[in-house]
Amino acid sequence: MMMRKLTKFNHTMGFQITHSNKPKKVKPFSCPNNDDDNNGGTNGGSLIPDDVPGYASWLEKHPSALNMFDSITKEAKGKKVVVFLDYDGTLSPIVDDPDKAFMSAEMRMAVREVAKHFPTSIISGRRRERVKEFVQLSNVYYAGSHGLDIMAPPRAVKACDKKGNEGAFQPAKLFLPAIQEMSIELEDTIREIQGARIEDNKFCISVHYRQVPPKDHEMLKEKVQSLVGNRPNIRLTEGKMVLEVRPSIEWNKGDALNYLLDTLGFSNAKDVLPLYIGDDRTDEDAFKVIASRREGFPIIVSSIPKDTIAWFSLRDPSEVLAFLLRLAKWKKSEIHFFK
Repeated sequence: MMMRKLTKFNHTMGFQITHSNKPKKVKPFSCPNNDDDNNGGTNGGSLIPDDVPGYASWLEKHPSALNMFDSITKEAKGKKVVVFLDYDGTLSPIVDDPDKAFMSAEMRMAVREVAKHFPTSIISGRRRERVKEFVQLSNVYYAGSHGLDIMAPPRAVKACDKKGNEGAFQPAKLFLPAIQEMSIELEDTIREIQGARIEDNKFCISVHYRQVPPKDHEMLKEKVQSLVGNRPNIRLTEGKMVLEVRPSIEWNKGDALNYLLDTLGFSNAKDVLPLYIGDDRTDEDAFKVIASRREGFPIIVSSIPKDTIAWFSLRDPSEVLAFLLRLAKWKKSEIHFFK
């Protein structure tokens, strides 16, 4: 149903969606007047940056979630919306030093308000404890290491989830010794590469190369790939300026999304709409899950055109903030209407 509405929206705005690879020229659009109540650092709609080639045509296929807000909430009315959020690049800006990826007080307030009205989870590649330190909220679920380490809010499950799992859910626990051993070897391997940095995320090891000189990028990748080699219990993936050494278990952010829906008792519910906002290629696994359900709202955060399964887009964390504030405000108004 939402895909049909997207097609209708594109025709209304003068867009022409085709299966051709040739981009068509489109006019920039702004948010309709009835969305002017938005706040949080952006205008009501997503403005098309003139200096980014192809962004306008990309928006044909992935329209702004701010512009589509009325359609999204119309679809969500009377249904159970479950919110999933990435952290870096979504709730906080991408920074050179991963230890300084702080979210703003305004973003924290927005996530807190959203979590008051919707079950909310933060799924990150970082160590779960580290994400919690950044977010500092007790009313959300935390999933670290790309969903390999999941913990519910204290009041949500009373020490065990509906499956009877006490404490954290860690499907790759048996791989932990191998990951810890790999962390030590990686430290020795990249020690002499300027700007390279290791981040121990418990069930995965991140090798950041954002501050590595471009001429050394390939050398770094070759060294890490050579170290990982053909080890059957380890695999290597790549994100935004980061290589990630992960256990070779078939588990990703999409699996974490399904697990959390199941834990919340929503796995077989017909009136549940998962809403996922993320900016990294690892978030595509969660987008796939929502796309396969054909119900929900996969939203990519990007200010440049990129390949994605997501149906909607937001340019940057400031637009994520605006969207979350509006989502909480919409739910509040809906509650007050029925009182």
